[in-house]
Amino acid sequence: MRDVLGPGTTLGYCTNVHAGESLAETIGNLERYSLAVKKRVSADEPMGVGLWLSAQAARELLETTEPLTRFRDWLDEAGLEPFTLNGFPYGDFHGPEVKYRVYAPDWRDPARLFYTLDLARILAVLRPEGAEGSISTLPIGWRASLGMDPSGPDQAARHLHELAEQLERIENEQGRLIHVDLEPEPGCYLDTSSDVVEFFENHLLRGRDCDRIRRYLRVCHDICHAAVMFEENVAALANYEKAGIRIGKVQISSAIRMAGDQLGGTERRSALDQLSRFAEDRYLHQTVIGDSRFFDDLPLALREPDVEKLQSEWRVHFHVPLYLERFGLLETTQEQVDDCLCALEGRGLVRHYEAETYAWNVLPSELRVADLAAGIANELGWLRERSSAHAAV
Repeated sequence: MRDVLGPGTTLGYCTNVHAGESLAETIGNLERYSLAVKKRVSADEPMGVGLWLSAQAARELLETTEPLTRFRDWLDEAGLEPFTLNGFPYGDFHGPEVKYRVYAPDWRDPARLFYTLDLARILAVLRPEGAEGSISTLPIGWRASLGMDPSGPDQAARHLHELAEQLERIENEQGRLIHVDLEPEPGCYLDTSSDVVEFFENHLLRGRDCDRIRRYLRVCHDICHAAVMFEENVAALANYEKAGIRIGKVQISSAIRMAGDQLGGTERRSALDQLSRFAEDRYLHQTVIGDSRFFDDLPLALREPDVEKLQSEWRVHFHVPLYLERFGLLETTQEQVDDCLCALEGRGLVRHYEAETYAWNVLPSELRVADLAAGIANELGWLRERSSAHAAV
C-alpha cells in the first residue's frame, strides 16, 4: 500500500504473525493469509508485506539462484511487494515457548551476521533496481547477557561494521540500497532512544566511516516498545534526528496500559485479573510499572508482593490490535501510534511502515478473531482511515 502514510511511503504488515520456518511454509502462509488480506485492502494495487524469513527459509532461497528467482516472480504476479524484512527472530517464532530464545543468536555471534547478510542478498533480488529495502534486527542482545560480557558491545559493533561494508558493496554492484535497522526493545541492550544514540556514538561511529554507517545502519522504531518504556514517541524521534541517526522503518504497534493510579481498590483487583489473562507461555511480555520498575515478564510482575496496592500505571509489551483503544478495565497505547505518525507526517523522514501485531494467536479468547486475515485487514483499514481523517483536517 503506497502513499497511505505520506508521499513516497509504503505500508504493509509483518508476516512474522504466521507460523512456519521452512520456505514451503512461508509461501503457504502468503497464499493463505497475505492474498486474503490483499483482497480486502488492496485488490487492484500491490500490497506491501514485511516478510519474515527464518534462517532456514533464507538458506533454502539461496541454495541456488532458481528458488529465489521463482519466489520473486511469484510475489510479483501475486501483487505482493516485499519492501522490508523482519530479521529479528532467527528460528521458530511460534514454538510452544519462545521467551528469551528470540534474542539468540545475538550480535556477538557471527551467525547473526551471516543470517542478516543472507536476508540482505535476498532482499536485493526481490527489490527492483534503484529501490530501497529495509531489514529490522535485534537490538544487539538481551541486556543481562551483554552485561556479563564487557567486550560484547565492541564485538557486536565489529560485526555491524562488516555488515555495513557488505551492504555498501551490494548497493554498488546491484543498485539496491539495503539498510539494516536496529530495533530497540524493552530489556535489551538497546531499549530506549538514548541507548541507541550512545551505541552509535561510542561504538559504531567512533573512528569509522560515519557516512557509510549512517547510510546502511539505522533504527527501526517500534511504537509499542517505546511506549512500554514510558518514552514519548515524539521525544524518541527527536533524539534520533538530533543525533543524525536515520529511521529506516517504523513498526506500528500498540501495547497494553493499565491505569492503576486511576482505579479504586476493587477496580484495580478486577483489572489485574483481566491483565493476568495476557500472561501466556510463548512470548516474553516485559512489564514496566510506574516508569521505573521493570519486570522481564508479566507473570513476574503479577507475583510481586502487595501487587494490588501498587497505585501506578502499568505498561505491558503485548502487541494488541491497533484498532483497539480499550477493552474492559484495560486500555492500549493507541494514542502513541497517533502521536508518532502525526510527528512524521509530511516530513519525508521515514519511507517504510509495517503493522506488526504478531500476537493474534495468543490473545485471550475474548479478543481473538475467527479470521486472521480479516483482523490484519481491519488494522490496515484503520490506518488508512486514520491517515485520511488527518489529511482532511
